[in-house]
Amino acid sequence: MSLKAFHLVFVTALSGLTFGCAGWLLWSFATAPENKLNLTLGCLSLLAGVGVLIYGRYFLRKLKNVSYL
Repeated sequence: MSLKAFHLVFVTALSGLTFGCAGWLLWSFATAPENKLNLTLGCLSLLAGVGVLIYGRYFLRKLKNVSYL
């Protein structure tokens, strides 16, 4: 598995985890609004997910001439 293929799998899994965690935390805040920590961590998870997607796009553009094998 090449570095490019590994990064594609890694970015896909990590973005799914960060957006899933953000959804869970924001839903948890919606059901119990007194816990402001869930709102804070949910927003930070959303930002982390966007950052991971930006990183993945940057990495794929950087290695656009490298094969996936």
